[in-house]
Amino acid sequence: MTTATSIEMPAPKSLIINSPYEAPRQHWQQVRDGSLDILAERRPAGYEIFDIRNNTRRTKPLTLVNEIRKRVDEWQAADYPGITTVTRNLLKYWHDRTPGVRLYPFYFCQLEAIETLIWWVEAAAQYKQGIAIPGDGGPWERLCSKMATGSGKTTVMAMIITWQVLNALTYPKRNKDFSRAFFIVAPGLTVKDRLRVLKPGETDNFYDIFGLCPSESLRQKLNQM
Repeated sequence: MTTATSIEMPAPKSLIINSPYEAPRQHWQQVRDGSLDILAERRPAGYEIFDIRNNTRRTKPLTLVNEIRKRVDEWQAADYPGITTVTRNLLKYWHDRTPGVRLYPFYFCQLEAIETLIWWVEAAAQYKQGIAIPGDGGPWERLCSKMATGSGKTTVMAMIITWQVLNALTYPKRNKDFSRAFFIVAPGLTVKDRLRVLKPGETDNFYDIFGLCPSESLRQKLNQM
Protein backbone atom coordinates (compact mmCIF):
# COMPACT_ATOMS: atom_id res chain seq x y z
CA MET A 1 0.00 0.00 0.00
CA THR A 2 1.37 3.36 -0.99
CA THR A 3 0.82 6.53 0.97
CA ALA A 4 0.85 9.85 -0.83
CA THR A 5 2.71 12.62 0.94
CA SER A 6 1.99 16.26 0.18
CA ILE A 7 4.62 18.91 0.72
CA GLU A 8 3.55 22.48 1.28
CA MET A 9 5.83 24.95 -0.45
CA PRO A 10 6.54 28.13 1.54
CA ALA A 11 4.58 31.14 0.36
CA PRO A 12 6.64 34.04 -1.02
CA LYS A 13 7.41 36.73 1.53
CA SER A 14 6.06 39.36 -0.82
CA LEU A 15 4.42 39.50 -4.23
CA ILE A 16 6.49 42.63 -4.94
CA ILE A 17 9.60 41.37 -6.74
CA ASN A 18 10.82 44.54 -8.49
CA SER A 19 12.07 47.90 -7.27
CA PRO A 20 9.81 50.83 -8.28
CA TYR A 21 12.97 52.78 -9.13
CA GLU A 22 14.43 50.25 -11.61
CA ALA A 23 13.20 48.69 -14.83
CA PRO A 24 11.26 45.49 -14.07
CA ARG A 25 13.51 42.45 -14.40
CA GLN A 26 11.03 39.70 -13.56
CA HIS A 27 7.33 39.01 -13.23
CA TRP A 28 4.87 36.48 -11.88
CA GLN A 29 3.38 34.02 -14.37
CA GLN A 30 0.51 31.66 -13.58
CA VAL A 31 1.15 28.08 -14.70
CA ARG A 32 -1.37 25.37 -15.57
CA ASP A 33 -1.91 24.08 -12.04
CA GLY A 34 -2.78 27.62 -10.89
CA SER A 35 0.45 28.25 -9.02
CA LEU A 36 2.78 31.17 -9.72
CA ASP A 37 6.27 31.06 -11.17
CA ILE A 38 8.74 33.92 -11.55
CA LEU A 39 9.92 34.61 -15.10
CA ALA A 40 13.22 36.47 -15.34
CA GLU A 41 12.06 39.14 -17.81
CA ARG A 42 9.80 42.16 -17.93
CA ARG A 43 6.14 41.33 -18.47
CA PRO A 44 5.19 42.13 -22.08
CA ALA A 45 2.41 44.68 -22.48
CA GLY A 46 -0.94 43.02 -23.07
CA TYR A 47 -4.32 42.27 -21.57
CA GLU A 48 -6.16 39.09 -20.60
CA ILE A 49 -9.46 37.92 -22.07
CA PHE A 50 -11.57 35.68 -19.87
CA ASP A 51 -14.23 33.41 -21.38
CA ILE A 52 -16.51 32.49 -18.46
CA ARG A 53 -18.63 30.19 -20.65
CA ASN A 54 -15.73 27.91 -21.45
CA ASN A 55 -13.64 28.77 -18.37
CA THR A 56 -10.67 29.78 -20.49
CA ARG A 57 -8.26 32.66 -20.49
CA ARG A 58 -5.93 34.01 -23.14
CA THR A 59 -3.51 36.91 -23.34
CA LYS A 60 -3.73 39.47 -26.12
CA PRO A 61 -0.36 41.20 -26.62
CA LEU A 62 -0.13 44.94 -27.31
CA THR A 63 2.36 44.59 -30.15
CA LEU A 64 2.78 48.32 -30.84
CA VAL A 65 3.44 49.10 -27.16
CA ASN A 66 6.05 46.35 -26.91
CA GLU A 67 7.79 47.60 -30.06
CA ILE A 68 7.79 51.19 -28.76
CA ARG A 69 9.31 50.02 -25.46
CA LYS A 70 12.09 48.32 -27.45
CA ARG A 71 12.74 51.41 -29.58
CA VAL A 72 12.83 53.73 -26.55
CA ASP A 73 15.31 51.39 -24.83
CA GLU A 74 17.56 51.43 -27.92
CA TRP A 75 17.32 55.21 -28.15
CA GLN A 76 18.18 55.61 -24.47
CA ALA A 77 21.14 53.22 -24.79
CA ALA A 78 22.43 55.37 -27.68
CA ASP A 79 22.29 58.47 -25.40
CA TYR A 80 19.12 60.05 -26.81
CA PRO A 81 20.09 61.08 -30.36
CA GLY A 82 18.12 64.08 -31.64
CA ILE A 83 17.12 65.78 -28.39
CA THR A 84 17.67 69.44 -27.64
CA THR A 85 20.18 70.73 -25.11
CA VAL A 86 17.31 71.72 -22.82
CA THR A 87 15.82 68.22 -22.92
CA ARG A 88 19.22 66.62 -22.35
CA ASN A 89 19.78 68.74 -19.25
CA LEU A 90 16.34 67.82 -17.93
CA LEU A 91 16.83 64.09 -18.47
CA LYS A 92 20.26 64.14 -16.87
CA TYR A 93 18.86 66.00 -13.87
CA TRP A 94 15.78 63.80 -13.53
CA HIS A 95 17.92 60.66 -13.56
CA ASP A 96 20.37 62.06 -11.00
CA ARG A 97 20.15 60.13 -7.72
CA THR A 98 22.96 61.91 -5.94
CA PRO A 99 21.94 62.36 -2.29
CA GLY A 100 20.52 65.81 -1.70
CA VAL A 101 19.54 66.48 -5.32
CA ARG A 102 15.85 65.93 -4.58
CA LEU A 103 13.71 64.73 -1.73
CA TYR A 104 11.65 62.30 -3.82
CA PRO A 105 13.38 60.22 -6.54
CA PHE A 106 11.27 59.41 -9.59
CA TYR A 107 9.77 55.99 -10.20
CA PHE A 108 10.93 54.05 -13.25
CA CYS A 109 7.42 54.23 -14.73
CA GLN A 110 7.44 58.04 -14.46
CA LEU A 111 10.76 58.36 -16.26
CA GLU A 112 9.71 55.83 -18.89
CA ALA A 113 6.47 57.72 -19.52
CA ILE A 114 8.14 61.08 -20.08
CA GLU A 115 10.99 59.56 -22.09
CA THR A 116 8.53 57.80 -24.40
CA LEU A 117 6.79 61.10 -25.17
CA ILE A 118 10.16 62.83 -25.69
CA TRP A 119 11.21 59.96 -27.99
CA TRP A 120 8.15 60.46 -30.18
CA VAL A 121 8.71 64.22 -30.49
CA GLU A 122 12.49 64.56 -30.54
CA ALA A 123 14.23 61.26 -31.30
CA ALA A 124 16.25 60.89 -34.50
CA ALA A 125 14.15 59.45 -37.32
CA GLN A 126 15.85 56.05 -37.46
CA TYR A 127 14.63 55.22 -33.95
CA LYS A 128 10.99 55.71 -35.04
CA GLN A 129 11.18 54.16 -38.50
CA GLY A 130 8.21 51.90 -39.19
CA ILE A 131 6.25 53.06 -36.13
CA ALA A 132 2.77 54.36 -36.90
CA ILE A 133 0.53 55.45 -34.03
CA PRO A 134 -3.10 55.38 -35.20
CA GLY A 135 -5.23 58.47 -34.64
CA ASP A 136 -8.94 59.17 -34.50
CA GLY A 137 -9.04 61.26 -37.69
CA GLY A 138 -9.28 64.56 -35.82
CA PRO A 139 -7.02 67.60 -36.29
CA TRP A 140 -5.06 66.97 -33.06
CA GLU A 141 -2.55 64.20 -32.49
CA ARG A 142 -3.43 62.19 -29.37
CA LEU A 143 -0.86 60.23 -27.40
CA CYS A 144 -1.60 58.27 -24.25
CA SER A 145 0.62 57.19 -21.36
CA LYS A 146 -1.19 54.54 -19.37
CA MET A 147 -0.05 54.44 -15.74
CA ALA A 148 -1.36 52.60 -12.70
CA THR A 149 -3.19 54.27 -9.82
CA GLY A 150 -0.69 55.70 -7.34
CA SER A 151 2.24 55.68 -9.78
CA GLY A 152 2.52 59.48 -9.95
CA LYS A 153 0.60 60.59 -13.03
CA THR A 154 0.27 64.21 -11.86
CA THR A 155 4.04 64.42 -11.44
CA VAL A 156 4.46 63.19 -15.02
CA MET A 157 2.04 65.91 -16.14
CA ALA A 158 4.30 68.46 -14.42
CA MET A 159 7.34 66.91 -16.12
CA ILE A 160 5.62 67.20 -19.51
CA ILE A 161 4.82 70.86 -18.89
CA THR A 162 8.41 71.55 -17.77
CA TRP A 163 9.85 69.84 -20.84
CA GLN A 164 7.48 71.57 -23.25
CA VAL A 165 7.59 75.09 -21.80
CA LEU A 166 11.35 75.31 -21.38
CA ASN A 167 11.89 74.08 -24.94
CA ALA A 168 9.16 76.35 -26.34
CA LEU A 169 10.77 79.40 -24.75
CA THR A 170 14.28 78.41 -25.86
CA TYR A 171 13.34 77.35 -29.41
CA PRO A 172 10.32 79.52 -30.38
CA LYS A 173 10.54 78.49 -34.05
CA ARG A 174 9.85 74.85 -33.16
CA ASN A 175 6.21 75.54 -32.38
CA LYS A 176 5.11 72.26 -33.95
CA ASP A 177 7.11 70.34 -31.35
CA PHE A 178 6.84 72.49 -28.24
CA SER A 179 4.08 74.53 -26.62
CA ARG A 180 3.68 76.86 -23.66
CA ALA A 181 -0.12 76.55 -23.58
CA PHE A 182 -1.89 73.58 -21.95
CA PHE A 183 -5.48 72.43 -21.72
CA ILE A 184 -6.04 70.09 -18.78
CA VAL A 185 -9.32 68.18 -18.48
CA ALA A 186 -10.40 66.89 -15.07
CA PRO A 187 -13.31 64.47 -14.40
CA GLY A 188 -14.73 66.57 -11.55
CA LEU A 189 -14.23 69.52 -9.24
CA THR A 190 -12.33 67.49 -6.64
CA VAL A 191 -9.70 66.36 -9.14
CA LYS A 192 -9.62 69.83 -10.68
CA ASP A 193 -8.72 71.27 -7.29
CA ARG A 194 -5.97 68.70 -6.82
CA LEU A 195 -4.46 69.70 -10.16
CA ARG A 196 -3.73 73.20 -8.85
CA VAL A 197 -0.24 71.82 -8.17
CA LEU A 198 0.39 72.12 -11.92
CA LYS A 199 0.23 75.92 -11.71
CA PRO A 200 3.77 77.27 -11.16
CA GLY A 201 2.51 80.07 -8.92
CA GLU A 202 0.83 77.80 -6.35
CA THR A 203 2.68 77.49 -3.04
CA ASP A 204 2.52 73.68 -3.14
CA ASN A 205 3.32 73.31 -6.85
CA PHE A 206 4.96 70.09 -8.06
CA TYR A 207 7.78 71.91 -9.89
CA ASP A 208 9.30 72.90 -6.54
CA ILE A 209 8.18 69.92 -4.45
CA PHE A 210 9.73 67.40 -6.87
CA GLY A 211 12.58 69.64 -8.02
CA LEU A 212 11.85 69.48 -11.73
CA CYS A 213 14.16 72.29 -12.87
CA PRO A 214 17.96 71.95 -12.83
CA SER A 215 18.44 75.64 -11.96
CA GLU A 216 16.58 78.59 -10.47
CA SER A 217 16.76 80.49 -13.76
CA LEU A 218 14.97 77.66 -15.56
CA ARG A 219 12.43 77.46 -12.75
CA GLN A 220 11.63 81.16 -13.21
CA LYS A 221 11.09 80.56 -16.93
CA LEU A 222 8.17 78.29 -16.10
CA ASN A 223 6.32 81.30 -14.73
CA GLN A 224 6.07 82.55 -18.35
CA MET A 225 3.69 79.76 -19.37
